[in-house]
Amino acid sequence: MTTSTQNVLVAAAPTLYREGLVALLHEQWPHLRLSLTADATQVAYLVCNRPYGLLILDALLPGFQLVPLLTQLHRSCPRQRVLLLTGPETSTTAAPLPWADTRLLVSRQALADALVAALAPWLSAQSAAPAPVSSSWRGTSSLCNGFSARELQVLSLVVADYCNAEIADKLCLSVRTVESHRRMLLQKAGTKTLVGLAARAVREGWVA
Repeated sequence: MTTSTQNVLVAAAPTLYREGLVALLHEQWPHLRLSLTADATQVAYLVCNRPYGLLILDALLPGFQLVPLLTQLHRSCPRQRVLLLTGPETSTTAAPLPWADTRLLVSRQALADALVAALAPWLSAQSAAPAPVSSSWRGTSSLCNGFSARELQVLSLVVADYCNAEIADKLCLSVRTVESHRRMLLQKAGTKTLVGLAARAVREGWVA
């Protein structure tokens, strides 16, 4: 029988960042049963109607309101474990967060090994320990040094789910130049798809 610890709800927009996060969770804890939602209004309902060992909340989820949601969760499920992935503009100072041993705040910019280390005490409680984080995951790998500064800028925007035209506009480039950078990124990273590229970029800390 599946324990609640093995059930994890990830509330995040369907971006390449989420794909990278899911890939990391699956690789480190293959036993996990992940549920996904991109609807901030459904998070409390889902949590209250099914036992989840962990709720992962992306602060950049559209429609997400920190204080009302955490207040509702605290009232309905006071022992629910929550990992909040914070962005640069996330404010937690006014949030009702006095739950001992039930809350983690981790920056969306955190490297993979830091995220794994933070989650290990919860996700490994009733199952096997997480797979060791390979040396290539610790900090910025040597491959990152093979990217040009412009390629890293493009990579950061790819992971943030910007399209070619949007990247070109932000970096003052032509769309054709952006396409060339994306092809080079795939080649250097040894990946075949943008999802694979984003997953590796998140795992290895190539993007901030």
